Amino acid sequence: MSAHDIIVIGASAGGVEALSTLVGALPADLPAALFIVMHIPAQSPSRMPDILMRAGHLPAIQPSDGMAIAHGQIYIAPPDQHMLIERGRIRLVRGPRENRHRPAIDPLFRSAARSYGPQVVGVIVTGALDDGTAGLLAIKQCGGVAIVQNPEEALYPGMPRSALENVLVDHCLPLAEIAALLVRLAHTPAHAIDAAQAPNELEQEMSVTNMDLAAMTNDDHPGTPSAFSCPECGGVLWELNHGELLRFRCRTGHAYSPESMVAGQSDTLEEALWVALKTLEESLSLSRRLAYQARTRGQPLVAERFFERARAAEQRIALIRQVLIREAPLATDISGPNGSLAHSSPAH
Repeated sequence: MSAHDIIVIGASAGGVEALSTLVGALPADLPAALFIVMHIPAQSPSRMPDILMRAGHLPAIQPSDGMAIAHGQIYIAPPDQHMLIERGRIRLVRGPRENRHRPAIDPLFRSAARSYGPQVVGVIVTGALDDGTAGLLAIKQCGGVAIVQNPEEALYPGMPRSALENVLVDHCLPLAEIAALLVRLAHTPAHAIDAAQAPNELEQEMSVTNMDLAAMTNDDHPGTPSAFSCPECGGVLWELNHGELLRFRCRTGHAYSPESMVAGQSDTLEEALWVALKTLEESLSLSRRLAYQARTRGQPLVAERFFERARAAEQRIALIRQVLIREAPLATDISGPNGSLAHSSPAH
């Protein structure tokens, strides 16, 4: 009987410190393979393999597409690619973003659950918002083990708290105790589970992540059409309900859990406001120019009409600027202003 030898870990803001602590406590002879997704900017090279190599005893790499899975190895998702697990090998795909990220945690967890079922151990540590919750639920539904860092000690408690609220988690532990549990599980046989207990939509969702044309063009979408549009592409979103967990996915494959959906809508609104501000500023400039030109030509009525348009544009510009300045940004789970999660510095 196989042991719990597929360990998948999701982290975001604060993840450099958390992952260094976790990996640093694992032995060099761990009879399991570790797979890590941490949210990093697509345009930045990841220093996580070097950081984790220095932190512990296990070799850490960014895998190549099709690489064979080996025990005693840490595999870290590279920037701008989802890392997926197939039986015996790793796949890297530039599929649609999930929860506004690529790589995202949910695709890794979901693929591990589909391929290895009860052998999988899913771990969620520090991070904002709620990526990883749906993937951890898939692991549980396929017979795996769910572990969550205690949100009370997490630098960013959003991801752990979301997992606890939506998944029947097996273990909620301080970070310092998770490594010892992983070692015990890696030496413990995994119990078999009936494949029929796996979620019906799991295979179809994995096909969409893999950019399978037949799945993406199939009109038989899981879930029901919603009243909302995709913040990224504007397409219709389907609502997916897994127990108490509500999710959204569009035809092209972008997927959102609730908090990520709200954050995506906030981003879309801000982009629209900046476009409106730019358009109004151009209108103001043009109206003033035409007004002065009309005055020079001795056309006072025409000039006044353009000055009135300029005054209206000024009022709208002031209103939009107030909204942009005063609107508090939603919490995000990318690196922050200095992009430090993508580099060797563990700050934030």
